[in-house]
Amino acid sequence: MKDESPAGPDQTREARLKRLTDFLFEVGMLKKTPRTGYQFLGTGRENVAEHSFRTAIIGLALAREAGADPQKTALMGLFHDLHEARTGDFNYVGRMYNKSDRDAVLSQCLAGVGLTQMVMDWWKELEGTKTLEAELAQDADQIDLMLNLKEQLDLGNRYAQKWLDCSMERLRTEQGKALARKIMETDHTDWWFSGPDPSWWSSKNGGKDK
Repeated sequence: MKDESPAGPDQTREARLKRLTDFLFEVGMLKKTPRTGYQFLGTGRENVAEHSFRTAIIGLALAREAGADPQKTALMGLFHDLHEARTGDFNYVGRMYNKSDRDAVLSQCLAGVGLTQMVMDWWKELEGTKTLEAELAQDADQIDLMLNLKEQLDLGNRYAQKWLDCSMERLRTEQGKALARKIMETDHTDWWFSGPDPSWWSSKNGGKDK
């Protein structure tokens, strides 16, 4: 796939920078684009940028566990919802009635930035789910949702369990399933209360530990 530039082969540096600047402003829209499924759950909220960030980190970690390519897996996760800067987020109910040409949207979003070939290759690999990296990135997408759902379950939304059960069924890899099982048995606040120095909680404000 050719990465068309806005000014053709003789594009000036200023024109390239302008196109890149426009693209980065567009990427920023992901911070303002809500993930819409939470309105059906009744609690919780998240924007697409937040989701993509943790999906990339989860993918990186899963790939290390699986002996796959961590960088590719993470970047698939980072870019997997970039098209939603233009389309918004279609939740599972919305997808029954709303359709978009995600290939076309993504390629138009990337046009002239110099990233088209690379990102579109990742996107097609992700959608094809024929490689371990693609399967791990798909699992990372689900696991980010599961982390949010487990938090809502811990906070008292019992309906989150139904969503968690569905997400568990969508997982493809053993690494993803193992992580998901551990998520289900972990309180979402454990990292805070069971950190590297639990004695902090018993020390007094304003003084040094002795």
